[in-house]
Amino acid sequence: MLSNLTFRLANFDDLNDIVKLLADDKLGEVREKYENPLPLSYHQAFQAIDSDPNNSLCVVEKENRVVGVLQITFTPYLTYQGGWRATIEGVRIDASVRGRGVGKKFMEWSIQQAKEKGCHVIQLTTDKQRPDALAFYQQLGFTNSHEGLKLHLEN
Repeated sequence: MLSNLTFRLANFDDLNDIVKLLADDKLGEVREKYENPLPLSYHQAFQAIDSDPNNSLCVVEKENRVVGVLQITFTPYLTYQGGWRATIEGVRIDASVRGRGVGKKFMEWSIQQAKEKGCHVIQLTTDKQRPDALAFYQQLGFTNSHEGLKLHLEN
């Protein structure tokens, strides 16, 4: 199962599969719009991410099918003597392969990407409505070291 995984940067042809993954859970089905054609906002967001050297939209494939997605943002800081940190967001693994080690391998690959970039820390958040995701990240060594807050803005 795990020997035939490919980890890579996403390309525009992956966009439909990515949005489908993002929409395929109880939170995503409310905030995403997976329809054909996709709303223009997804195309614009992909182009912005793809053109930013400090952002990486990544996918994992199994047998040439996208089964996972995440975004890594690399941010330079003045803290830690001008250190870099990575933020991982939008992690989704296809329900058909969940619980089989794909997410773990994908996160291990992502951690390696952050190390290669010279990051001193990786941060992420998970919604409190996803306790299984929290347990998953803790098994990978992530700790609840900070309180995270969000302010949703009206557009």
